[in-house]
Amino acid sequence: MTLFDNIKSTFQRQSNLTLLIIINVAVFLTVNIGINIAHINLLPYLALPIDAAEFIFKPWTIFTYMFTHESLGHVFFNLILLFFSGQMSFTIFGEKKLVYVYVMSGVFGGAILLILGLIFPSVFFGSILIGASAAVMGIIMVMAVYTPDLPVNVFLVLEMKYKYFAILVFIMSTIVDFAANTGGKISHIGGAAFGLLYGYGLKHGKDFLSFSFMSKRKSPLKVSHKHGYEVVSEGKINNDSKYLDALLDKISKSGYDSLTKKEKEDLFKLSQKK
Repeated sequence: MTLFDNIKSTFQRQSNLTLLIIINVAVFLTVNIGINIAHINLLPYLALPIDAAEFIFKPWTIFTYMFTHESLGHVFFNLILLFFSGQMSFTIFGEKKLVYVYVMSGVFGGAILLILGLIFPSVFFGSILIGASAAVMGIIMVMAVYTPDLPVNVFLVLEMKYKYFAILVFIMSTIVDFAANTGGKISHIGGAAFGLLYGYGLKHGKDFLSFSFMSKRKSPLKVSHKHGYEVVSEGKINNDSKYLDALLDKISKSGYDSLTKKEKEDLFKLSQKK
């Protein structure tokens, strides 16, 4: 499957990921058409003001800011990371949790900056926050906690464990040159914090989305024990989707590290195929 075919397949299958990307692109085009053609600046109505007094009159901006970009480089980088991490989280968690993590990570990132704006008003006076960075950082960190050793091909160039990919992204986007766009990078930390907490909860059997223990689906795999080792038999499973569901069931019950070497390889292959 070519890169184009993989992207096309992802957009066709993952409606929520596609929707998040479309909204970001649509808002980006609307903002730029307004500024450069219609001479109407929509940023004051979409960006999150780091001023509690102003935010009170624009409470919707805690949500709209995470879909708003002005520069092409900003939106391109964020959407590349969203697509790459979003399609992997879809394989592990499904679509519903993807939207939840995106929105809540963005809210946490914005909220932390608002709180700091109250504490240090002179530092952030007149500042606004835009961009999906905090939301995307949350998605990346959930995966880093829940499946830290999952091998990934970084943009089809370099293979590494997901936890190292997450650390690399966080350092490059947040720690490096922290003095530049400090407010935006603080929001990254907020988004990452939510992702880490949510991932930790999932790994220990709690899903904040439903505020209950994760549902346990009956696994189609037959499990037996021989000589102290767990042997998993695929039985009559011939369908990749059923096999993938079975692997995800096992992860939800015992964590990613409970998979055998072969199962980890199968999960990686299936995630690349999907």
